[in-house]
Amino acid sequence: MTRVVAFLRAINVGGHVVKKEQLLKGFESLGFKEVVAYKQAGNVIFEVDGMKVEDARVRIEKMLRGSLGYDVQVFIRSVADLRDLLEKEPREKKADLMSCLVTFLPGDIPNPLPRLPLVIPKSKAEVVSSTGREVFSLTYVMGEGGLPNQFLESKLRAKTTTRNINVIREIVEKFG
Repeated sequence: MTRVVAFLRAINVGGHVVKKEQLLKGFESLGFKEVVAYKQAGNVIFEVDGMKVEDARVRIEKMLRGSLGYDVQVFIRSVADLRDLLEKEPREKKADLMSCLVTFLPGDIPNPLPRLPLVIPKSKAEVVSSTGREVFSLTYVMGEGGLPNQFLESKLRAKTTTRNINVIREIVEKFG
């Protein structure tokens, strides 16, 4: 069994309210085991047995479209992938003044990322590095940072979803 995390884009925002129980039942109906939502409904941890990650993503998106009535983009990473991602965190010595955010990218990006680092407009926040599947941004606490999701979606012309690195760390510690 492989433990994976599905990061769901735009769950419980913009008027789309999804009860956690409904979401978990949907995942269980696909045959996934040990299904749990962490912190918010948009982070679903579960186990797969012998299924390719891409097949799981397609099945989840289809199930969500059928049960919710709208498209939800799903980004799946194994807990091992997330553990490796933590090792690439680009924190600087000013870590107490910054938040590190991870933006998950789809497999097919129509446009390449511009040269990094990039400052998010009207902000001191920066997009600082990329793994090719994820992008790291540093934002400043006390309201001086912009969120990277909308900025990156406009640059890449692709849907993305963003999580704080602390949530990633907690998932790895709790489920890894």
